[in-house]
Amino acid sequence: MNNTEKFETNRKTWNNKVAIHARSDFYDLANFRKGRTSLNKYELEALGDVSGKSILHLQCHFGQDTLSFARMGAKCTGVDISDEGINVAKQLNRELKLDANFVCCNVLDTSENISEKFDIVFTSYGTIGWLPDLKPWAKMISEKLKQGGFFYIVEFHPIAWMFDYTVSPPAMKYGYQQDEAIYEEYEGTYADANSKIISKEYGWNHSLGEVITSLCEAGLKIEFLKEHDASPYDIFPGLVKNTEGMFELANKMYPLIFEVKAIKNSTE
Repeated sequence: MNNTEKFETNRKTWNNKVAIHARSDFYDLANFRKGRTSLNKYELEALGDVSGKSILHLQCHFGQDTLSFARMGAKCTGVDISDEGINVAKQLNRELKLDANFVCCNVLDTSENISEKFDIVFTSYGTIGWLPDLKPWAKMISEKLKQGGFFYIVEFHPIAWMFDYTVSPPAMKYGYQQDEAIYEEYEGTYADANSKIISKEYGWNHSLGEVITSLCEAGLKIEFLKEHDASPYDIFPGLVKNTEGMFELANKMYPLIFEVKAIKNSTE
């Protein structure tokens, strides 16, 4: 199976997830509609005041983070491979009377579908694992950034993706640096483990070295790489809630989250 077929399998799975996710407690659309932000402390602290900034949100699902930034005064465009997700994002945008733009395409094809350049390119939590190669991804990010703009990613740590979570207890099964696709098929979804959906997914694990090197080779300057024990999401087995309401391993054996900020130098 080639990567185009793998992408199509993933697109169909995400299309099937959208309606389940939109009515789940995990995404809490009722309170989101009332004004609750979907953004977490890591990205809020890293991006700061985004009022008046243009933001490209990669792999936006059904647009909650995109719309949260729009509520903060940013001019936002969200991209996702799922047409069902983009349809819900557009509906929410109209309902909330915001001015975000949404485009349905494979994230690697963003440059062919969007001509604008942005102050900020943003992606978060469970995105790069759907991509087989980060070099074209990083190249696209550089193409979409204005001179002096920055890219920011907050993502689950690659060590956390070395485990097979379809078995109990989770077993370390996948390589930290693994070129081969990882195929998983299981019932349910992270937003609703009791749903009857059958998720069929192809993913790839990317080391921190691959993330950093791909961005550097695309002409971006790394401002920081941070690793954190605590995740805002309780999506891995055996996590405990800390005093800040975040989730972490009881033994803190490895980090669950990393952040990278990279600048497109204005002198280039």
